[in-house]
Parts: sequence; C-alpha cells; structure tokens
Amino acid sequence: MKKLFLSLLILAIGILIGFLVALRSTNALLGTIYGGLNQQQGENKITTLLKTLDNLYVDTIDINKIDDAAVAYALMQLDPHSSYIPKEDMEMTNQDLNGKFSGIGIQFNIQNDTIYVVDVISGGPSERAGILPGDRIVAVDDSTFVGKSINNEKVFNKLRGKKGSTIKLEIARRGTKEKLKFTIKRDDIPVYTVNAAHMLNDHVGYINISSFGQNTYSETLTALTKIKHKGATSVIIDLRGNAGGYLDAAVNIINEFLPRNALIVYIEGRAYRRTEYNANGIGSFQDMKMAVLIDEFSGSASEIFSGAIQDNDRGTIIGRRSFGKGLVQQPITFTDGSEARITVARYYTPSGRCIQKPYTSGNQADYDSEIWKRFVHGEFFNADSIHQNDSVAYHTVKGRVVYGGGGIMPDVFIPRDTIGLSPSFNRLTNNMIIYKFSLNYTDAHRNELKAFKDWRELEQHLINQNLIPELVAFAHKNNVEVSTRDLNVSKALISQHLNSYIVRNIMTEDDFYQILNKYDRTVQRAVNILK
Repeated sequence: MKKLFLSLLILAIGILIGFLVALRSTNALLGTIYGGLNQQQGENKITTLLKTLDNLYVDTIDINKIDDAAVAYALMQLDPHSSYIPKEDMEMTNQDLNGKFSGIGIQFNIQNDTIYVVDVISGGPSERAGILPGDRIVAVDDSTFVGKSINNEKVFNKLRGKKGSTIKLEIARRGTKEKLKFTIKRDDIPVYTVNAAHMLNDHVGYINISSFGQNTYSETLTALTKIKHKGATSVIIDLRGNAGGYLDAAVNIINEFLPRNALIVYIEGRAYRRTEYNANGIGSFQDMKMAVLIDEFSGSASEIFSGAIQDNDRGTIIGRRSFGKGLVQQPITFTDGSEARITVARYYTPSGRCIQKPYTSGNQADYDSEIWKRFVHGEFFNADSIHQNDSVAYHTVKGRVVYGGGGIMPDVFIPRDTIGLSPSFNRLTNNMIIYKFSLNYTDAHRNELKAFKDWRELEQHLINQNLIPELVAFAHKNNVEVSTRDLNVSKALISQHLNSYIVRNIMTEDDFYQILNKYDRTVQRAVNILK
C-alpha cells in the first residue's frame, strides 16, 4: 500500500511541476479564462492543486486516487503512527478489534495453489453446512478458484460478505472421488483475542492475549475466573507479540488487579488536556500474584498494561524491552468511508515515563528498521546492550528507579532463545515446511489422531512416531535441503514445532500453547519467580 501511495504521490508532483512551468507563460490567459480556479482565500495548496488537476489536466484522471495519495503522504510527514486508511481497507483493519466479522467460519491455508480448510469454527456456518477440516475449496459460486493467482486477500474478499448472503462452494475431500457442493449462508464470526487460558501447575495460571479488542476484557475476565476456580493463586499474562488495540480494554483489565485510586495511565498533548485513568478499587483479582511477559513486538496497549503493573509494583515484568509505541491517534472519518488517524497526544506510565521511543518526523523507513537495529546491536541477547535514557530517573510506587527512553524495560531480562537454531531450521521455517507437513500428516491420519483424549497423550504418540525422517523427505521434495549437521542441532526444536502444529490441527489453540509452554524458557522463568 505504501508503494501505491508513493507512486501516486510522484505522479501528482510530476503533474504539478509541469503545470507550474506552463502556468508561468500563460498565467494571464488562464487567469482570464479560468479565474475561478485561482487559490481562494483560506484554501490550502493541496485543495487548489486537486481542483485544478480535476478541471484542467490533459487526460481524464481519477482525482480520488490522487487525493488519497496526497492525504497519505501529508500524514507520513508527521509521526510514524499518523496514517490514512482507504475505504476498502477499513473493514479488514478493524475486524480483529471489533470482535466479529461476517463470513463462513473457517480457518484456512493456501496449499499447492488451493484453499485448504485447517479448521472449522464451532457452531459457525461452515460447520452447520458440513464442511470438515482437511477439505479443499476448488470452486466458489460456480467458478474455479484455484491456481497461483489466489492469495489470502482474494480469499478473504471471496469468502466474506454481508450477513445473511449465500455463497456456493465446491469441495474436494480426501477419500471421496466426486466433488461435494455446499451452499452456505454467511453469519457473524467471532474474533477471539484470548488465545489460551490454562494451568501451568497447581497454583499458576497462564493467559495469552493476542490484542486488545472490543471483547478482550470480557474474554480475559472469563479466563481469570476459569483459572481461579482451578486453584490459581498466581497468573502469567503473556503479551508477547501483542501490538496493542483499544485503550479501554487494557485499562479495564488492569483495573482488576490494582487498588482504588491507583494511577493506570495518563494521556497528554498540545491540545489534549491531561486525562488520567485510575483504578476504581472493585477489581476481583487484587490479591492474585502476577507476572507479565513482553517482547520487542509488544506495543501500545500492551505497554500501558505492563507499565501500569511495573510502576505500581503490582507484578514482575519479564522478557525483553517492548516496542515503544506511545502515541495516541484520533480517527477522522471522511465522507467516502476512508479514515485518517491523527496523533493528538502521548501515553505516560504512572511514574511519568513516556512510552514512545524517539523518532524523526517523516522518516518512516528509519523508524521501521529500529527493531532490526536492536537485533544487530545485540539487545535481544544481552541486557547490557539496551540503550535507555538514564539522564532522568523515574520512581515506582515503592521507590524503585525506572528509566524512560521508549518502551518498557522488563524487571527480569530473558534473552532470545537460540537453542536448536540452525540454517536448515531457518529454511524449514521460512518456507513453512514444518507447518505444511503438519497439515498433510494430520489430513492422512485424522481419524487415528482424533482418538486421543488430551494433548499429552497425542504429543507422546507423535514423539513415538519419530516423524523427522518423513519431514526431511517432504522438505527435499519441496527443494528445501536439511543438512545432517543442522539436523543434529535442531532435531528437538523441529520436533517441538511439528508436534505442536499437529496437536493444534486436531485439538485447540489452548492445547497448542500448552505444548509450547513446556519448552518456553520465559514462561518457565515466570513460574519459578511466582513460586
């Protein structure tokens, strides 16, 4: 999308330069004939230019596209998070946070140029119609829908639609020679942001939150109640990879853990009066011990969450320095349904730290590469490599010193895990070989695998099968080579990933995380700290 905006911007600038050159020699004539097109009092240059192009340009042009590009480019000159969202992208942008969208209710992956149904959402339209995991969609609305041209965006556009509308699917199913035809009525499909909620031992519960959406507070409250009823006296809230979302969702969850009047976050800007969010004291989990997991991809609302817990000395923050996104955007909706999101203020933790990391206005490329620079500098592997602004010290409620400089620095640093990594493992991961093999294996052994009653039994069964040789052969068939040396280094890690994928294909997302957490050093460190 950025490339499109830049291309359109270059077109607009080129048109403007050519027009101004011509205008110098014909200004008097144009002023007489098109006097109404001169810049009016109060009009800015963009408005004048667009009106002039629309009326005078030699060829017919889509002025709306140039208008989009001009708005997008203007916002790019401000800060890294002011942005423009065209009308056609609004639904996709908001759906994860809105808690639902209208569709047919499947999880899919594109395998061999065909839509592969990974899972069917329980109670959704596809399950009611009889679609099964492992089915392959070969035609949509009586038209073939396979081939190299299909991608995720095209699939989304085809399968989603207005609630109550119908769609015809033609399905290829393993073990069935003829193609199967289904007519499915689209319905609201829930989008869940709490991926997992389970017990790690008799006293420590685990909750994974992928983003802060419209329903995240109620989902998290349900998850907290679930683990509390199972005996949890401590909880690990996993916000790694959580890029943020709605402020209110994060504030409401934090409120469950803090005492009355404890400051959660405050917002302030040039034209935005300081606004504070404080706990109301009626939270149900004020006595539950907690740890919060963060990493370099935890941003915005995740940083508000971890900053509030840290500054109130309410729990232990574990992991690596967070992203550093602390700018507040206010949406402006245009008449065509598009939207500009303009930064109006900054987030501050209770101690007064600004979450936002430094940036240079208009230099998006440098900002986007900052995470990579952290990696190269060694920050992911050594806490001493982390650059903080230690010229100004801030203090938590109990007087501990914390520093600003962008992002939240954890109380306990956990380096990125490199055990088992090798060039061959990276090739397997980058080419999605492990994931694709897990789908094929699941498809071929589905009835056998469904017989196991829980993830522990299924994982042990998979370990006993020793699937690594089959995986290596599958990789070779797909032109991805695995060296013997790398296999010796990465065998255990490959097996963990493979088994967890197969378990997810057969069971649930929560079971998938239970396997991952067995081997996760950050989770295990959090468990030990909470003891």
